[in-house]
Amino acid sequence: MSKIKNELTTKGKNTIDEIALFERTSKIIENRKHRAQSQANQESVLMFWEVGKYIGSVLLGGERAGYGKQIVVTLSHQLQEKYGSSFERSNIIRMIQFANRFGDEKIVVILSHQLS
Repeated sequence: MSKIKNELTTKGKNTIDEIALFERTSKIIENRKHRAQSQANQESVLMFWEVGKYIGSVLLGGERAGYGKQIVVTLSHQLQEKYGSSFERSNIIRMIQFANRFGDEKIVVILSHQLS
């Protein structure tokens, strides 16, 4: 830590290079914000997959396919009211397709790192 402090002092004086201090602090903040956003994106991918997996397997399985389409519309309206436009009917259909396409959660975890 003293090395950093020495780098921020101007020519051995006891004054701090305020520009360098600001730039380094900004870099720390931006780095952590990027990492947090990346982690949030990974969790969103996993959430969408899990929602699609659940809806696809429980509500749309087997003989419920016709009835399930109406359930998706109703569920979509309820989810949109609570969580916003990410849960429009078309997005829920995509979540189901995504979960059907990638049935193994381990693959989705790996994929979520690539997508973030």
